[in-house]
Amino acid sequence: MKKLVQRITVFIVNQIEILIEKFKQGAILVLVLLASCDSFLEEVPDNRVSLDDLDKAAQLMTNAYSDASYAFTDWMSDDFTFTIGTTLRPSHQQMYVWDDPFSDPNEQDTPAFFWYQTYTAIAHANEVLNIIDELEIDEEDRAYRDAIKGEALLARAYGHFMLVNLFSEDNWIFKNGNGLGVPYIKTPETKFLVEYTRPTVSETYSDIEQDLKQGLALVDDSFYSNSGKYHFTRNAALAFASRFYLFTGNFIECLEYSNELLGSNPAAFVRDMTSEEFRAAKSSTTGYPQLYSSPDLPSNLMLMRKISLVQRTDFAYGIDRNDYGSLFATNVFDEATDERENPAWVKGQNALYPVRYESLFERSSINSNVGTPYHIALAFRGEEVLLNRIECNIQLGNNADALSDLQILSNNRYSGGDVTLTMELLRDFYPATWTDFTILYEYLILERQKEFIAQGMRWFDLKRFQVPVQHLGPDGSVIATLEADDARKVLQIPTSAQEVGGLEPNIR
Repeated sequence: MKKLVQRITVFIVNQIEILIEKFKQGAILVLVLLASCDSFLEEVPDNRVSLDDLDKAAQLMTNAYSDASYAFTDWMSDDFTFTIGTTLRPSHQQMYVWDDPFSDPNEQDTPAFFWYQTYTAIAHANEVLNIIDELEIDEEDRAYRDAIKGEALLARAYGHFMLVNLFSEDNWIFKNGNGLGVPYIKTPETKFLVEYTRPTVSETYSDIEQDLKQGLALVDDSFYSNSGKYHFTRNAALAFASRFYLFTGNFIECLEYSNELLGSNPAAFVRDMTSEEFRAAKSSTTGYPQLYSSPDLPSNLMLMRKISLVQRTDFAYGIDRNDYGSLFATNVFDEATDERENPAWVKGQNALYPVRYESLFERSSINSNVGTPYHIALAFRGEEVLLNRIECNIQLGNNADALSDLQILSNNRYSGGDVTLTMELLRDFYPATWTDFTILYEYLILERQKEFIAQGMRWFDLKRFQVPVQHLGPDGSVIATLEADDARKVLQIPTSAQEVGGLEPNIR
């Protein structure tokens, strides 16, 4: 945040000393982790700057994206196993067996950290939305103002969307949306010790949809031509809409937004991992993730900096070596190689970790050996939208269209043989008693598992498709089981949010 934080409203500046004391006591729900707030105290009052013009509002929006990674959910998924020889914190071991971790909200890669950092990001979006319509602007700046407002609405919607998908029962395929959602915060907090009530999931989604649609109508790429992809562009917003409507079971609207993004050349939004560029990059475990997450790739629609250690090979859990090889060896083509398998790091004594993130580190000062570990995550990418469209077409009975898109993915993932995908080939691969619907769905789930491995997406599919999970201990025996409809697939509301914010906990 640094100097950008200094531009938040005069109200927050005046209250910061009280906020810091409350932070120490864990006594606030939303603004509890407003990072680097000590910088306020380094300036005399006369240096305070209010949020009073469009440029300051645009700058503040850089803090409206949560820097907490949700990739920790992989440790709870069926992809990851107990890993020998790495650093395992108590919170890691609790999450691995689906116990609710009672971690400090400052401990990265935990549910509590994600909760508070995401609500902090939402608070920044709300600061912008609180003043944006009141600013005195010239008529020529109206489009600029609308673009900032659109981004703020999209960021607020996305933050709440991720929260409700992690901390609420949101499986719309099997449920009716009447479960407990998460508080949808629309205004800056002006009181301490505020108590909240949890709306239903459907009510939370209704607020998300309202912000999403309004944001889509306002976002304008022309004002962000030199800012990379670290924010909501039109394409990123379309990808968000595609995921939103897929997860809510609205396949018609998901299809519409997916089609709008992918257009007449969907292959342009799928990175070609069979290309010489990607295959040559495999020789470098730093060059490969740089290429994979490059903002220059059309498939990468929005990038986010995430404070995290999941990318470290000496940290937490990895994927069993045998399971990893078996996953990528499972394909319907006789001689083809799945180019997603390598490169992979060795993790601990018994695991691997696919090279997807560059392990980055921000020093606290130029001469310091301490600082913040982070990686660049792909918040949205074209391959996800393509897979979303495939799922919609399967649901709607458009099997030929689903196969056509699966062929695009196959052309860019498998090399070394004939990769022509047909329904006949799939029927031969799966049990003869299965219907075409079941076959296509199982193949889609397999491709999603491969495509998003170690990127935090598998957990959402385990919830949506009601997949059971068993986790093994260091001796290879089963130590914990997560049933298909297990209540623990919904993360528990952090303890401090229950005790101070008055939020009802999830069922256990």
